[in-house]
Amino acid sequence: MADLARAAKGFLRADPRLLVFGVVTAFASSFGQTYFIALSGGEIRAAFDLSHGSYGAVYSAATLASAAALVWTGKLIDRIDLRVWTAAIVSGLAVACALMSVVQSVALLAITIFMLRHFGQGLLSHTSATSLARYFAEGRGRAVGLAGMGYPLGEALFPAAAVALMLWAGWREMWLICAGVMLAGFLPLQMGLLRGHGIRQTRWRERMAAEEDAEAAAAADRPRGARGPNWTRAEVLRDPRFYLVLPAILAPSFIITGIFFHQVHIVEVKGWSLGLYSAAFVAYAAATAPAGILYGALIDRIGAARALPYFLPAMVAACLVLALSDHWLAMWVFMIFGGANAGMTQTLGAALWAEVYGLRHLGAIKALTTALMVFSTAASPVILGALIDGGIAVRTLLFLCAGYAVLGVGLSILGRTRYGARA
Repeated sequence: MADLARAAKGFLRADPRLLVFGVVTAFASSFGQTYFIALSGGEIRAAFDLSHGSYGAVYSAATLASAAALVWTGKLIDRIDLRVWTAAIVSGLAVACALMSVVQSVALLAITIFMLRHFGQGLLSHTSATSLARYFAEGRGRAVGLAGMGYPLGEALFPAAAVALMLWAGWREMWLICAGVMLAGFLPLQMGLLRGHGIRQTRWRERMAAEEDAEAAAAADRPRGARGPNWTRAEVLRDPRFYLVLPAILAPSFIITGIFFHQVHIVEVKGWSLGLYSAAFVAYAAATAPAGILYGALIDRIGAARALPYFLPAMVAACLVLALSDHWLAMWVFMIFGGANAGMTQTLGAALWAEVYGLRHLGAIKALTTALMVFSTAASPVILGALIDGGIAVRTLLFLCAGYAVLGVGLSILGRTRYGARA
């Protein structure tokens, strides 16, 4: 708790508006997250006469398309003024919410879900982490960790509000209200928080220009073919170390999404009440922010590369607890460890790439890894679903997930060594 207090106090003094911008942007991404869209899933299936499988196929296809597009759209944050960029992304998500309120065909539904996923889960999450990693040169890990509070805040507040709105006005009207909230609430708030950002951005570009001049002067002294401190995305893709740490980075999104997507089946096998299980999400949300901030403090102290192996053990513990116990308390322990892992994962990504590959092309690199994470969230329901259909028991499935996380820990230790970090 002392670390939390010191982190909050220090950053509120350093750049409070930018920090709050990161929190608000993560919070606003909720309208494009799976947990929020799924709240009206039953009504959507009924409106378009879709089976569970058909709706899942439409959702997965739209999510995969979102991940593919993010590789290209996400890198534009490196070149566009953050104020213009944010206004465009928020407006795009508002249009997607408005479309959901009037959509009448399956084809338009797929386009609408693509827009919700792309502008919400994809670009707004990307914007929150990338902007703080770029402009907080000191205390980058804690800054990204504190901004991650926006995600559990959305998980705690939006589901109940959405359900109440659907009961009061209807599911289509709920989405129209969401569009209004984006345009009348989030957009002016974010523009206000970015007031004066041009000065900060100019200073950053001047620093990048100075580093570029210094890099050009030093290039003559480096061996031919050696890379400078700011890697391009193409150079990252040719770096073997990137592929060592990638399985660890993707493990949480793959495992958690797969388990949450098939949660009804898991609850039935365990003999739990779905209502009791849903209540445990409070523990997930409550664990996310503190874990992210504390892990951010660790990153600031020892470096992101050295901290790399320490975020996945929580996921291993979560899977093992859920696999080994049918007691109702196991779901709460799973949610606590799962939420802690989610908070640490949100903090790690941007901080690691900024530390290892530099800041100039951070947006492009982060867009690539965010796209891969979105891809993993689309693939896991299909893969785990196929295993369930093939007769694999839930306990075995959870052991396999824990094994994947253990493999990620081992590869991340190897990757940390290759990145030059010492244990």
